Amino acid sequence: MYVIRETFTAKPGMASKLARLFSEVMADQKQMKTRVLTDFIGPFNTVVMETEVENLEEHGRRMKEHMENSNIGERMKGYTDLYVSGSREIYQVVGQPAATRR
Repeated sequence: MYVIRETFTAKPGMASKLARLFSEVMADQKQMKTRVLTDFIGPFNTVVMETEVENLEEHGRRMKEHMENSNIGERMKGYTDLYVSGSREIYQVVGQPAATRR
């Protein structure tokens, strides 16, 4: 399993709008386990979107599907105007604490 963390530095005053947009679009993607985070303590105007996938091929397939989906494209139109920079980190999950195992 992998966790993909996409971190955005929003333009001043735009972090909430960017987070809301990501949350609304991803809420419709029931097959994806995604959460959106905003800064509490740390760099201002930070929005993070974390997604869990079983393998990287799955992530690539979903990214392609999203880019080809005209509904998502229309909803995300102009989102790049809301942030200054962004980055992506991919982590491999190697274990879970005993308390979270099912």
